[in-house]
Parts: sequence; C-alpha cells; structure tokens
Amino acid sequence: MIQRIQTLYLLAVVALGIALIWLPVVQLVTPEDAAELQVYELSALGGAPIQGVWGLLVTTILIPLLALIDIFLYRKRILQARLNIFTVMLCLGYYGVLAIYIWLAKMSLGVEWHILPYASFPLVCLILTLMATRRILKDEALVRAADRIR
Repeated sequence: MIQRIQTLYLLAVVALGIALIWLPVVQLVTPEDAAELQVYELSALGGAPIQGVWGLLVTTILIPLLALIDIFLYRKRILQARLNIFTVMLCLGYYGVLAIYIWLAKMSLGVEWHILPYASFPLVCLILTLMATRRILKDEALVRAADRIR
C-alpha cells in the first residue's frame, strides 16, 4: 500500500487538506476611506465578522477525508479512481463556495479582499489527486494485462 506512488500523492492531499482547515485563505480589509482600518481573515472555521461558513468547512473536511478513505481502497482500483474524480470535483467546488463567501462578505461588510497563498492548497490537492488517478488507472491496466497473459 505505502510503496505505491499514488499513496504518497494521496497522503500529501490529506496533509494539505488538514492544514487548510486552520489556515486563512482570504484577508478581508476595510476600505482606506473607512474611519477605522480592520483586517479579518477567513478560514474554513470562519472569520470574525463572518459567521456560518459551514459550506466551506464541510468542503474542506471532505477533501482530506475522501483522500484518506481512498488510500485504504487500494484493492478496488476502479472505485478508488471514481472516488478520486469526486475529490477533484470537491476541490473545484471549494473555490466556488469560497467565491460565494467572499461575495457575501463584500456585499454585507463593504470590504476589500485579498487572496492569501494558502488558497492554492485545493489546487495543489486537485493536481495531486489527478496524478494519483493516473497511477491508479495505470496499475489497473497492468493487472488486467497480467490477467490476460495467464
């Protein structure tokens, strides 16, 4: 299980996904003409003025959870590949949910937003998951070829 390169890719997805839960991804700053300069950071756990970011939290938790489950499905490669595709869709969905929360904060609070470098973690997870999927399908083709030879 651990000797397969796709397991290492998926472990990296798990590590990045867990780190993403606590790391801020967006910085919300009041405009320069405001009386008081306030800086808020938005993470999966929320931000000071923004409550109820459960959509971001659920998406952020599901990405490493599915990758961890995927590691232990090494005997069912087709199911593993399908679960990887779902994880890729969740990584893309993360950015959609994040955009919704940024838009809501901008409309309700009138703040400017700045993307932090940690916001790239889901993109890295997406790439690692696609790389793992390629290797899983390559293993499946190898097993099928070996079965055909027997």
